[in-house]
Amino acid sequence: MDMLKKFFPYSFGAKDTNALIVKIVVYVVAAVVAAIVLALAGLLTGWIPVLGAIIGLLLSIVGWIVEVYVIVGVVLLLLDYFKVIK
Repeated sequence: MDMLKKFFPYSFGAKDTNALIVKIVVYVVAAVVAAIVLALAGLLTGWIPVLGAIIGLLLSIVGWIVEVYVIVGVVLLLLDYFKVIK
């Protein structure tokens, strides 16, 4: 459990419903901002013939990692709020 708290420190400690909703909104906003930044980076570098394809691949991998982090963070947040994990 300590390992999860190191990687997902924001997912633990929601005491009431308002704190739960705020933390979920923060996760969603972080995912949207990351998606916008990655899309803009893809647009700016996508026109470069070979390097653009490599950067596009790297950006898609980073986007996938961000999505997985947000989903796991929200799931851990809900599990901690409903006292399934301690």
